[in-house]
Amino acid sequence: MNKPERLTASDYAAFERHEHKAQAETHPVFNQPTALENFNTYTSDLALQYWVKAYGGDWAEDRLIAYGERCGGDLIEAGFQANENKPKFYPHDRFGNRIDLAKFHPAYHELMRSAIEAEMHALPWSTPRAGAHVARAGMVYQHMNADAGSGCPLTMTFAVIPALQHSPQIAREWLPKIMARHYDERNVPFFEKEGLTIGMAMTEKQGGSDVRANTTRAYALGEKTGNGAEYEIVGHKWFCSAPMCDAFLVLAQTESGLSCFLLPRWRPDGSKNQMYVQRLKDKLGNISNASSEVEFRGAFAWMIGDEGRGVRTIIEMVSMTRFDCMIGSAALMRGALAQAVHHTSGRAAFGNNLHEQPLMQNVLADLALESEAALAITMRVGHALDNLEDEHENLFARLATAVGKYWICKRAPHFAYEAMECVGGVAYVEDNILPRIYREAPVNAIWEGSGNVQCLDVLRAMAKEPAVVDAFFAELKKACGQYDAYDQYLVDLQGEFADLSTLEYRSRTVVDKLAVALQACVLILKGESNIAEAYVGSRLTRNGAFNYGTLDTGIDCASIMKRAQPKLD
Repeated sequence: MNKPERLTASDYAAFERHEHKAQAETHPVFNQPTALENFNTYTSDLALQYWVKAYGGDWAEDRLIAYGERCGGDLIEAGFQANENKPKFYPHDRFGNRIDLAKFHPAYHELMRSAIEAEMHALPWSTPRAGAHVARAGMVYQHMNADAGSGCPLTMTFAVIPALQHSPQIAREWLPKIMARHYDERNVPFFEKEGLTIGMAMTEKQGGSDVRANTTRAYALGEKTGNGAEYEIVGHKWFCSAPMCDAFLVLAQTESGLSCFLLPRWRPDGSKNQMYVQRLKDKLGNISNASSEVEFRGAFAWMIGDEGRGVRTIIEMVSMTRFDCMIGSAALMRGALAQAVHHTSGRAAFGNNLHEQPLMQNVLADLALESEAALAITMRVGHALDNLEDEHENLFARLATAVGKYWICKRAPHFAYEAMECVGGVAYVEDNILPRIYREAPVNAIWEGSGNVQCLDVLRAMAKEPAVVDAFFAELKKACGQYDAYDQYLVDLQGEFADLSTLEYRSRTVVDKLAVALQACVLILKGESNIAEAYVGSRLTRNGAFNYGTLDTGIDCASIMKRAQPKLD
């Protein structure tokens, strides 16, 4: 509106109203980056491509690229929808029949369907070739970019396969459907489905991680007992993960001790099994996934493995789920880092782009080192799982899985917070994915054995099978001779085992140092030289007791940041 040359009172008032309105209109938005979306989570991630190739998983590159297109595209919105519309529990139908049904938003089913069709739940078993565990880890790593909660039933479905093989008859009937690339969310008997998912119910109120304290009992239904026989289960479970699954691996006591069972959601005769969901857990994170408390009131189940050897039966499953904890936490770190690096690249403060600010460079490069080191040892353990027939790899995996699970899962929560701080206030708002990552970050440190349990597991492995220590140090010594600081670190680390009387008390300190040494070793042997040099120079003296952004001078932060920045088309 142009100001009139001659103003009447009404003209002037109208002009003033218009000018005021113009000033009140929303100001132009500038100095804000674009959202990190509609990108490929594989082709944009140089470190992921590098470590997949380093350990022989790049034969699946076409699959990884295709899944990366989904994880950086439509599945991002599915992840938001699945977390904004958490599962709801319906104990009864409208006629009063007990149904124990957890209902999910369609977006959750889309996440599950996409992952299963990509064989994220079965790749190493369906395609048992070199690098298969590494390739699958690359898929899981990307899926976390969209949603971590759906990773829970996918992991258990994947990890149950070695356990079920202890009962060949059960395995013949169930494994083809568990490994199928078919997702069926219907609440119908297992024999009516082409594809099945598996949950897990181990933990009880009084025992927690100490499953030998379980009070749930199993009673034989006929004269036949032992592996493959039919039982009924009576008791409770404080945590039953993913109660919408088609069956659950359960621990229960028999006359011979703690035993393992496969408990279907529906009985073989097509009737509802006597598994009653008490409630869904109201969790800090992992919102899209349902976790529950359940009671078994004579629930039908088959024994898996030898009677009284339940822990031994599930140990391979536990190893696989712990490996997935490593992948998941490393992936959350990458997701947080990608947001931080992308956001700061399009943001200026105090007259300069944030990527040009020396202190911000220090922080981002430090985070990038932590993220790549976590990915590197995850893929190294994946390589070991691909080669368990090799004695060294088998022994190495036994210790490295516990060490890696402990360390990476411990690092993730603080890492996520630091990434939020890089982004600033917008990262604290639910429109951004970082609040979800931050809430998700603690779960893997708790699930499948807390930090203390992992440390005690390392000590048990050392005591029960000393060869695992020899294998672990043999691996670490492969990297000697390139950095004096690393060589001295190993000498000091071996000295930690001189006083065995206080080893349990000091076990967190020792496992911390084992983890840092392993990350340095893998980066020295297989990593880019600038990443390895920066890691050795920054981690081996301070051993993790630091705030991010405290790298010494002389480190090429710009090149490390450039490697970490998502490469967008």
